[in-house]
Amino acid sequence: MIEILRRYSLITLLLLFNITASADALPFLESVTSKAQTAQASKESYEHQETAPMKWWDFLLDLPWLASLNKNSDDIYEPSFNAQSKSKVPKYTIGIHPLHNPKRLFEIYGPIVDFLNSNIPEADFILEASRNYEEFDRKLYSGHFDFAMPNPYQTVVSLKHGYRVFGKMSDDDDFRGIILVRRDSGINTVADLKGKAVSYPAATALAATMMPQYYLHTHGIDVNHDIENRYVGSQESSIINVLRGHVAAGATWPVPWKTFSKENPQLAAQLEVKWQTEPLQNNGWVMRKNVPAEITNKFAALLFNLDQHEQGREMLARIPVSRFDPANDDSYKPVKTFITTFIKTVRPLD
Repeated sequence: MIEILRRYSLITLLLLFNITASADALPFLESVTSKAQTAQASKESYEHQETAPMKWWDFLLDLPWLASLNKNSDDIYEPSFNAQSKSKVPKYTIGIHPLHNPKRLFEIYGPIVDFLNSNIPEADFILEASRNYEEFDRKLYSGHFDFAMPNPYQTVVSLKHGYRVFGKMSDDDDFRGIILVRRDSGINTVADLKGKAVSYPAATALAATMMPQYYLHTHGIDVNHDIENRYVGSQESSIINVLRGHVAAGATWPVPWKTFSKENPQLAAQLEVKWQTEPLQNNGWVMRKNVPAEITNKFAALLFNLDQHEQGREMLARIPVSRFDPANDDSYKPVKTFITTFIKTVRPLD
């Protein structure tokens, strides 16, 4: 009841301001009408005129207490269906590791969440972003997510925190590290990086950090002493740091690099992929072990068949990936082997 009264009070206040402003602006409007009879202003010019009522509305919309009513969250994706239609069903949180910044991540994975909600009416799926790898790791390892798509290293670690693997991204050949340099950098060999800075998304990014560091290690670079390692928070940031000359080289993996090149061809043309690693298993899909099997089975079936219809193929193309495949804990044994080798030869991960 208090909320209803507050809303009606707000509407009344807005109407009073509008009526007052309109009365004050009457001579001005009559003048405009008169001039319009002799010469018609162009549509663009008319649309940019700021009348007195517009000023009042702008003033009201700038008030903090009113602006707060339109405040958006960077962390929670709101599905497009009617929220009331699922108000009484169990909620399941979906987490995607920081492949992109939150806004970009919602644009890419939000339609998939909408699709799941539309086809599983007995569940309410909510996509939740994380601002960086550290935040995602904290949520994942505390069991905050019901479903999640971690990178392969996070996938392996999550098995110790109440999760099991049920799927993965396809296109394993794309899951490799790449090292970018500016075309005008003069860097031709790995040895040229000695004494210089290299950017990575995060210390626990497998394809975009660990695999490139292992590559450098096997090509004569002591990554703990010969170079400066800069963990810059996201794939895009690693690319931009190279572009702006803040670092001599930057590591990422093919998916964000393809996206960046498509959306910024002139900027991407200033960079080149100088080295790339061998591939490993792609990002996994995990679920908490206490999620009902019926929900998991429907979730998985919809996910694994996205490539079978036009709507699903459009969603996959945004990622981009050809499809999602079934998988299990054993699918990531090669990743476990790589992590063991990395820890022994390159650096610790804890």
